Amino acid sequence: MRLAGKTALITGGASGIGRATALRFAAEGAAVLIADLNEAEGRATATEIERAGGRAGFYSCDLSAEDQVAGVFERVRARQGGLHVLVAAAGILQGAFQPVDELELSTFARVLEVNVLGAFLACKHAAPLIRASGGGVILCLSSGGGVSGPSSSLAYGASKAGVLGFCHTLEAQLASQGVRVHAVCPGSLDTPMKRQNIRDRAAATGRDPEAELAATPLGDPDGVAKVLAFLASEDADYVRGTVFTR
Repeated sequence: MRLAGKTALITGGASGIGRATALRFAAEGAAVLIADLNEAEGRATATEIERAGGRAGFYSCDLSAEDQVAGVFERVRARQGGLHVLVAAAGILQGAFQPVDELELSTFARVLEVNVLGAFLACKHAAPLIRASGGGVILCLSSGGGVSGPSSSLAYGASKAGVLGFCHTLEAQLASQGVRVHAVCPGSLDTPMKRQNIRDRAAATGRDPEAELAATPLGDPDGVAKVLAFLASEDADYVRGTVFTR
């Protein structure tokens, strides 16, 4: 119960790492709010938390639209009175295995819009709430792809490097205000996005997608959720900077 008494908002909390984090944070005692475009799975995750005895809510939101993001945080202020943790986990992967001269501008722009602009807007509107709540933590999901090695998608790799650079600068800006900022870079995890990426890789190389998926080792998203729960807690008060996981 390291997060008892804290309110956390998780973007992209309907599936993948975001969903695992929502469940883990609730189990650690936090009131969990999910913001996602995927309304069916987002509401299902919130309901699962509540049925287990936790506290949760869901907000439908396009994280690349500032009016919607601002509206979500205003509702959080009205509902909870404050915010202690933001997990910016919303992200998409498009343009995988496409050469630079074949990648559409619209695809490249959309990935940056969701992954980088979405993280920026969430942090922009979360920071005043966290500051007013006495301080807290911002956790932005970057990736090994684009940071410590290549990605299958030029757009995705660029976006995750962008998130990392954004966090380096935001960390320096908010440190004196009692807000810790971490970029968290996971490896290959068993998420819907990664599974589709593996199928796409197989199709691009003429292999069987399901056989490729079965032969690819993937980590449990809850393992990263545990790391995020630690970083969001007071136990991680001395941790600084970027964190890499499996």
